[in-house]
Amino acid sequence: MTLRIDISGLPSGRLRFAASPLAELTAMLHVLAEPGHHPRLAAWAADVWAGLRPELAERLREAEFLWRSSRADFLVPARPRPSLAEELDDVDRIDDETYVTAALVTTCGSNRVRFGAPSPLADATARERALDLAQARGALQEAFAERLLADPAAVRARVRHTLEQCAEAFFDAAWAGVAVRLATDLRLKHDLLKRQGIGAALASVSGAVTLAPDGDRIVVDKLQDNAIPAHGTGVTFLPSVFGHPHLVVIHAPGWQPVVQYPVAEPIPSEPVPLETVTLRLEALAHPVRLRLLRTLARGPHTTGELAHAWELTPPEVSRHLAVLRRAGLLTARRHGRYVRYTVNLPDLTALGADLLAAVLR
Repeated sequence: MTLRIDISGLPSGRLRFAASPLAELTAMLHVLAEPGHHPRLAAWAADVWAGLRPELAERLREAEFLWRSSRADFLVPARPRPSLAEELDDVDRIDDETYVTAALVTTCGSNRVRFGAPSPLADATARERALDLAQARGALQEAFAERLLADPAAVRARVRHTLEQCAEAFFDAAWAGVAVRLATDLRLKHDLLKRQGIGAALASVSGAVTLAPDGDRIVVDKLQDNAIPAHGTGVTFLPSVFGHPHLVVIHAPGWQPVVQYPVAEPIPSEPVPLETVTLRLEALAHPVRLRLLRTLARGPHTTGELAHAWELTPPEVSRHLAVLRRAGLLTARRHGRYVRYTVNLPDLTALGADLLAAVLR
């Protein structure tokens, strides 16, 4: 599956490589929410959590849906600014409907709330559907969605204040060192773009990002199968130190395409028994099971959610999930009337860094 960004006729100046403080803060918040995705940063995450004031820790947990499984579009800027404050000012300029829709996409599940549908701020049916979807994701998601729909201005102000508190608590100190590494990477990208062209620059971003032979499309190996235009806006590439191994792509209608790519090197995996490797590779050999695993890598899902996402029947999904569970790649946990499936990241990591990166990006 691929995401294709149409750049035919796009001037070279509209392909932008830049660093974003807000996007890197969002990557750090994802590490704090999902440390299992980032083994080399586990110690950093533990230290940050240990040093957080209880109030800020609670604020991060109540809004983690904005960055845990996927990133809210407004947290990955298409036009980066030199400072976090300036980028947060840009977020404040987004209208409530756009902000709320982007927030609900991450709160309710990225494939469950569609852009262009009636606004849940104005349409009672859309509002109830959004709340139902949030409820299926858990009590915290439901509570956040209720607050967001009842008083978007208050939630927006609270989210901004939370991000500002993060800057004081850990981001400013981390950014001082990270910014140097990002600047080094950006110098390389700009030099490649100038001397060898867009193909070479894209190849240095990730093995999952290529230029189509005709030069008119950027092809990204992602869970989505979609084509989007970049004619009127361009494409922005944001390097990230804390983002490894994720390759984040913002491509919703109304948003300029943005690609946040990792600059860190992958970590070699530890060997596992041959019998275990064989069982797991056989489980992953089926394309449907691999798609389900890539969806589950973004966060826990129920059988019904997976069936809806891939237009499969629940029994068919259940059969594939059973194979993945027998291979030790999934865990099932019951929450009320819902059973959610989660990827066992340590076991997936043991299969190799390339597989882990392919599943998580």
